[in-house]
Amino acid sequence: MTPDTIIDGILRAEGSAYTNDPADSGGPTKWGITQATLSAFRGYPVTPDEVAALTEAEARQIYLKRYWLEPRINLLGAHSMKVAAEVMDTGVNAGPSVAVSMLQRALNAFNDRGQLYADLIVDGKAGPATAAALAAFLRRRGVSGEDVLHVALNCLQGAFYTDLVERREKDERFYFGWLRERVAHQL
Repeated sequence: MTPDTIIDGILRAEGSAYTNDPADSGGPTKWGITQATLSAFRGYPVTPDEVAALTEAEARQIYLKRYWLEPRINLLGAHSMKVAAEVMDTGVNAGPSVAVSMLQRALNAFNDRGQLYADLIVDGKAGPATAAALAAFLRRRGVSGEDVLHVALNCLQGAFYTDLVERREKDERFYFGWLRERVAHQL
């Protein structure tokens, strides 16, 4: 697995169609890239027409920069591409800092009261401490640990979406798709 193959999966889940659904908080979107994200990437406000014209190649650049390199998910990938892929995918929908916070929370819950590594500060930043904790966890738990951590991350992501739809009823129409494409996608 590479960042490119992770992005392939995200693009498949998001689809290539341009949407501007009034119920979608993201607004105008193509390839899963919102108007706000495209504006931030380009450094100037873009129009819905510019979102509609977004190419797959530019969408890939955005995913690599904003969801892999900038939040430093690549540090996690040095230890587990499976975990890094899950954090990146979650970050696309929930935001990278939310996704990294989920990982940090899970790693804290798995550290056996500090026996494997020190508790992490849950700050949503994938820095050296988070990468080191992931490495220590994987050294101790191995491949089965990687699988269990992946499940824990999906559980946290599912809980995030449940909390979201409970707060914002308009998002209920997206709930099934989020769980199908983002949480149960590996089934």
